[in-house]
Amino acid sequence: MKRHLPWLLPVATGALLIAAWYGLKRLFHVESFVLPAPDEILTAAWRERRALISAVGLTAQGAVLGFLAAVGVGFGLSMFLAFSIRIKQSFYPYILILQMTPVIILAPIFVLWLGQGLPSIVAITFMICFFPVVANTTMGFISVDRNLQELFVMCNATRSQEIRYLRVPGAMPYFLTGVKIAGTLAPIGAITGDFLAGSAQNGVGGIGFMTITYFSQLKTPALFATGMIACLLGFLFVFGVNFLHWFLLHQWHDSLVRKE
Repeated sequence: MKRHLPWLLPVATGALLIAAWYGLKRLFHVESFVLPAPDEILTAAWRERRALISAVGLTAQGAVLGFLAAVGVGFGLSMFLAFSIRIKQSFYPYILILQMTPVIILAPIFVLWLGQGLPSIVAITFMICFFPVVANTTMGFISVDRNLQELFVMCNATRSQEIRYLRVPGAMPYFLTGVKIAGTLAPIGAITGDFLAGSAQNGVGGIGFMTITYFSQLKTPALFATGMIACLLGFLFVFGVNFLHWFLLHQWHDSLVRKE
């Protein structure tokens, strides 16, 4: 029984919450356009399934492309910053300034430069995901054990050997932590991009765009269904990133190696 508690407790809590949902709705006579019942949300999701599937596909495309760009550029820039204190002192403040600039201000600029739609959504997602990767990975590169560095010097290791066999493996847990944070933010960034720079393709936009559409039409059950689909997309993204973290570290890093 104890072995199944991690699964049974969330299921039981979910059932209680749904029962409370129905109870409060009936007790206070809440109209469906204010708070739809769970079955109404599922019915709306099925009725709007084609639009929602297209919407989640567009949002996922923006999230994946922006996330991958942030991971690749962030890793490369972190390596560039970590191997020269002068370079870090020169460039890091401007990276911070860029990170502190609100996306809602940058979005019109991206639309002006890249146009409405996917390119701007990818750029917004990139901006939201970029800094966690840079900050964590840079910290990983500069936090390598000094004793190991001296050992590599004693062994006459080349610079490329030090990077390949010492700094990159040493920075990997930090890098993957940044990737996990970016993976959590990527769907949020793509949905934000839909709100600020999205457009409808064949009458259907991303999740954020469809949210605006359903809200303007007072289709509240479909609006809740859109939120449910957005949550599912976020869970899939986080699951994929967590699996990558486990896959790359579980055989050698102390945080994931099982103690016998």
